[in-house]
Amino acid sequence: MAFKIPKATTPQEVAARLKNGEKLNLLDVREPDEWASGHVAGAKHIPLGQLTERLKELDPSKETIVICRSGNRSGLACELLSEKGFDVVNMTGGLNAWTEKLV
Repeated sequence: MAFKIPKATTPQEVAARLKNGEKLNLLDVREPDEWASGHVAGAKHIPLGQLTERLKELDPSKETIVICRSGNRSGLACELLSEKGFDVVNMTGGLNAWTEKLV
């Protein structure tokens, strides 16, 4: 099976889509302490280490934008989810590049 490069988006594109009222499926794969310090409103939290066991919580038929701190863990999560048939997009730069308000 050939390696498939996951789709990517920027924090600015995600923020613009949210501001336009789009309902996005956002998945934050950071650790619980990182999540508690602030996250994008409406995001679902599943730490990367729990992702395999919690796949049933996600809808493979809907595009999911995956978020982490810098884009590395979200990239790994995208690879894993893509192999399982999910439609995923990596938010490159992660929350380090996010300039909007966190909750």
